[in-house]
Amino acid sequence: MPGTRRHRIRNRIAAAVSAALVAVALGSCTPEPLPPDLHEDIYAALEDFSRSMIEDGAPAVLIEVRHGGKVWTHADGVRNLDTREPATASDPFRVGSITKSMVAVSVMKLVEEGKVGLDDQVSKYLPEFGTVLHPPGPVTVRELLIHESGLPEFGIPLLASGPWPEVMDRPLSLEQQLALAATVPWERRLAQGFEYSNSNYAALGLIVERLRGKSINAVLKTDIADPLGLESTGLPRPGAAPATMVHGYITVNGQRLDVTQPAWLSEFAAGGAVSTVSELNTFYAALFQGKLLRDESRTSMLRRDSDLYGFGLFRWNDTCSNRLYHGHTGDIDGYGSVSMTSEDGTRQLTIAVAYPPEPPTLNVNPLISELEDVAEQTLNALC
Repeated sequence: MPGTRRHRIRNRIAAAVSAALVAVALGSCTPEPLPPDLHEDIYAALEDFSRSMIEDGAPAVLIEVRHGGKVWTHADGVRNLDTREPATASDPFRVGSITKSMVAVSVMKLVEEGKVGLDDQVSKYLPEFGTVLHPPGPVTVRELLIHESGLPEFGIPLLASGPWPEVMDRPLSLEQQLALAATVPWERRLAQGFEYSNSNYAALGLIVERLRGKSINAVLKTDIADPLGLESTGLPRPGAAPATMVHGYITVNGQRLDVTQPAWLSEFAAGGAVSTVSELNTFYAALFQGKLLRDESRTSMLRRDSDLYGFGLFRWNDTCSNRLYHGHTGDIDGYGSVSMTSEDGTRQLTIAVAYPPEPPTLNVNPLISELEDVAEQTLNALC
């Protein structure tokens, strides 16, 4: 059974983690580099995981691991189910909500320039925010960044607005995304906690566009892609995705549908970006090594260790340093991914999967949890 097979693979990675911990315990307080054969066992387990994904119907799996100044890459499957071209580790793919980390960096650049205050009300930058969305109380930029605004998810009315093949091929501006969110009642809560909503980053993307005077794609190019030399990272216009891109698929009414270049994603600041496994690792390494933001800005993004979510950043346990990994998951029609980095940016792993074709849904694909588990265990084995 597929689930049992992947459980054995995760156990294999866990065994490598245990071996690494034993080696540390028997040695000095400072972890020594793992011997090559143990690295090879970890990589073999990743290859097994990739093979299990392909056997279960995933068109492609791409992986890049960075640690100790070395890079290991892997690609399996095909770029396109029709042409059957083999996938390569440098192929671009849809990164989904990993886009949020990039948008958060652009917001923090505005903060550094004194153009945005984290505790300013959103209506200061979007005058129509209150009249269109009718929030039950004041909402700050910080609350958007950490998903504590309570702003309703616009994907619910979007998915219900018509046949999905037609809906996804209609351009959807940031203003239209917020207008859709406005059709869902915004309930008042005495204590508004974490409530993940793509609408938060639609509002942040619109703030960035208004203050920069250009599209969110152009801003991400200026803030991130150009300084880091990322050639495949951005929000491509409809029909302008890279020719080498891994194709994603869904199933609608029993028919397979290619969702590689839907028009609605071109201004989707919460999840419309395209990148590669290598460029995502480069982006997060640059963020944590001080190449994109000042130290105080990065510290603000991380928040307290006890918080669930930073500014466009999830977190996982780093048992190598007794600290945390940071990064994000991506879950979008046809694609799933995870990108994790240690706080010093020296240990990283990005996994991307073209999902087995399934009907579209607002629920998170359960494969995301598997990608997170495998990524976290692998990094913890590479102390």
